[in-house]
Amino acid sequence: MLWQLTQMLWVGGLWLLHIGLLPVLGKIGLAPLLIDEIASMLDALMVGFAAACVIFQALVLVQAEGLASLWRDTRGQLLMMALFACAMYVAVRIGWPDAVRWQVFSYLVLGFCGLVLVLQPVPGWSGRVREAHP
Repeated sequence: MLWQLTQMLWVGGLWLLHIGLLPVLGKIGLAPLLIDEIASMLDALMVGFAAACVIFQALVLVQAEGLASLWRDTRGQLLMMALFACAMYVAVRIGWPDAVRWQVFSYLVLGFCGLVLVLQPVPGWSGRVREAHP
């Protein structure tokens, strides 16, 4: 259950920010520069939150499936790629702040990793209901 809650928070938050909140701010008439400033601040906060959630999900995966699952399992590979996208976003934002396209690329990689991760099964859950043994 923690896996699903964490996943909903970071993946849903990433997509809701750009599909829901920012277009609405444009529709209500805020100045484009103000929207860009809000987007920049919220993007950085969301990527940091996503990194924390990805680390938590990796810990849940390791506990349920073992340490090797980070490299051998699709979920582990997606989590590692998402963590790399977070690190790349932060590195580009700090080291090369004019490279907005690389920040957007990192954000999109993070978002699409999250979408593919949503389609994967929850660790430790086979999808079947266990029957009680008498």
